[in-house]
Amino acid sequence: MSSKLRHIALSVPDPWATAEFYQQAFGFRKVGETDSSLARGVYLTDGTISIALLNYKSDHAAGEDRGKDFVGLHHIGVWVDDIVEARKTVEAAGGRYYMGEVPVKGNIFYEVKYRDPNDVIIDLTDHGWGGASKEANGGDQGPALRNPDLKADRTGL
Repeated sequence: MSSKLRHIALSVPDPWATAEFYQQAFGFRKVGETDSSLARGVYLTDGTISIALLNYKSDHAAGEDRGKDFVGLHHIGVWVDDIVEARKTVEAAGGRYYMGEVPVKGNIFYEVKYRDPNDVIIDLTDHGWGGASKEANGGDQGPALRNPDLKADRTGL
């Protein structure tokens, strides 16, 4: 089984200010924004890894153990070959299912979330993330964002 770390999510108070820093300091490229019931934020990429800068809207969305005001590494994402086999392998290694399911059809933007033995959240997908490249060669990009022109509501930041 081929598994690649291809997604990192940081919980931050102002995703746009944080994005500006990473763009200026490291040359990361903005690939889009998000504004869901869970969080608002900015997606960046270095060409290989998708970086989500998220401002969670509630303690529940961020995970009760962290809360919406937590700042730091929130979760990592692993791009796997086969989601069914990856789930079995993660569970056999001691991982605990947290949330999310693979849709039967339609939406390819999914992640199945597990917690490792230290409660770190790990996203699993076999479709990747926008801006990520599984083999780090740029030829196997993750899915495009559904709403590439979306501008998230920054009220309350």
